[in-house]
Amino acid sequence: MSKLVTIYGGSGFVGRYIARRMAKEGWRVRVAVRRPNEAMFVKPYGTVGQVEPVLCNIRDDASVAAVMQGADAVVNCVGLLTESGKNKFETVQTEGAARVARLAAEGGVQTMVHISALGADENAASDYARTKTLGEAAVLKHMPNAMILRPSIVFGTEDQFFNRFASLARLGPILPAIGADTKFQPVYVDDVAAAAVKGVLGQAHGTYELGGPEVSTFRDLLQSTLDIIQRRKLILNIPFPIARIMAFAFDMLETVTLGLVKNPAATRDQVKNLRVDNVVSADAKGLADLGITPVALETVLPDYLWRFRPSGQYAAIKDSAKNLRA
Repeated sequence: MSKLVTIYGGSGFVGRYIARRMAKEGWRVRVAVRRPNEAMFVKPYGTVGQVEPVLCNIRDDASVAAVMQGADAVVNCVGLLTESGKNKFETVQTEGAARVARLAAEGGVQTMVHISALGADENAASDYARTKTLGEAAVLKHMPNAMILRPSIVFGTEDQFFNRFASLARLGPILPAIGADTKFQPVYVDDVAAAAVKGVLGQAHGTYELGGPEVSTFRDLLQSTLDIIQRRKLILNIPFPIARIMAFAFDMLETVTLGLVKNPAATRDQVKNLRVDNVVSADAKGLADLGITPVALETVLPDYLWRFRPSGQYAAIKDSAKNLRA
């Protein structure tokens, strides 16, 4: 019988790409998610019955253990960008990661891959970055040979970064940026998935920092987005003191309305995170050490940001028509 991998958060942005690659490797894939009915799109990644979404709550021992039964490897992709309800950074990114690793060790699972984040730091001002580090430590405590992946901003068709700002660019003449000079090293989602597969197959272990071939400022990334969607906007840098006040006000509004009004900008924790460059360390192991050539940002962004252009899918046709008239 083919081997089995359980992917926690396997229907999420990164998880679905890992699930697809593992199915191509011939493995059975168990996609552990909170809402299996919303994850049915993963089933066609493999043959009938090869990829199956199953119910799991990473905050519960019994739930995590149940979907791990019979697994040869586990991958933890569960993480938060913002806190909501019972899903707090501490409970998901630290305690959740620890739970998966502990139960894997107790259940005799030999291999684990854990998706963390670049910039994880136990002394960080950001709770997001701090709990990511604590999660890594907990994983390695129980699974010393686990692979830890620390990606920078991950881009791809379903990303929440470039899609978000491309959408915002349609609303007015100004595109706000908190920390416009902060540096990032965006990495393609399928490159992250390829790295995770190396870990599942036992071809690599240890900690890897994953970044693409280029380092850019936040302002440069926004400008690249505007160029691709063919919109001219003023990129306005919001100083951190002002950003903190704005974030506090929006966070309080969300709290007072019991979540009915969502923070439309950045949370206080995200503002703290934006003060720190998000690039691969000079001495860190990365994609090259895994034999993976990173995909460049400009080769992928146009494939999914075209829908934010003023003419959408007809932009190329209109450009051709202009050339004909000339």
